[in-house]
Amino acid sequence: MSAEIVQFMGQAGPYLTAALGAYGTGVLTRAEDAAVEATANVGRRMLRAVWRSRDEQGRAELETAVQDAAEEAGDAEAADAAAALRRQIRRTVREDAGLLRELAALLPAGGPVTVTASGERSIAARTIGTAVTGDNTRLGP
Repeated sequence: MSAEIVQFMGQAGPYLTAALGAYGTGVLTRAEDAAVEATANVGRRMLRAVWRSRDEQGRAELETAVQDAAEEAGDAEAADAAAALRRQIRRTVREDAGLLRELAALLPAGGPVTVTASGERSIAARTIGTAVTGDNTRLGP
């Protein structure tokens, strides 16, 4: 397997996991939801692109892997199901270099971002204009 595919799969993992968590088994058919975090939508678009590039048998295999990964989430079999899904994706991108470029282009520059706020009145944001916490705060003149 090429280093490019290995690198892509490492970067894509959090997006695929978020998509399965947000959409479950409907990840291949559900429309994009603006309210769902961007990470899940990127993963959903990746899975849909892989699904579209496969033949009927390949689509059925991918659907089974997605269903297993969504159903096994959070239990002892989750890692095995996620690995089976990654194998399906790797198989597809090995056969279609154009698809690998398409999927890699979906990844935001710099990879996934995790922002954490901890403590009373904390704020967490990737980008922010004005943020105010506290009582009796006034903005402007």
